[in-house]
Amino acid sequence: MAGANKSTSTNKQNPARDAKKGKKDKGESTGVRKAEITVILNEQQAMKVIQNSKVVTVQDLARQTGVKISAANAFLKQATIKGTVKKVGGYSGHYLYQVISS
Repeated sequence: MAGANKSTSTNKQNPARDAKKGKKDKGESTGVRKAEITVILNEQQAMKVIQNSKVVTVQDLARQTGVKISAANAFLKQATIKGTVKKVGGYSGHYLYQVISS
């Protein structure tokens, strides 16, 4: 038969070969802890960016201050609670923020 099953040695498991490739069980822990990264957004710098713009998005604030979007988003949410900025538009998480005139 032309397409008969062929017995190859690649189907056999070789534990020594697996060890050379560095395969590990999923349950093993490497013992390495990931460092927790905290980013603090300078409030004065962020407010300067917001005040110099008509409106600002989370992405704009993150880019101009050099922080992650999550840090900029947390700052804008806290500023909204404090009453220093307000949401003036946007949709689905892409909101526009504006400083409240005093």
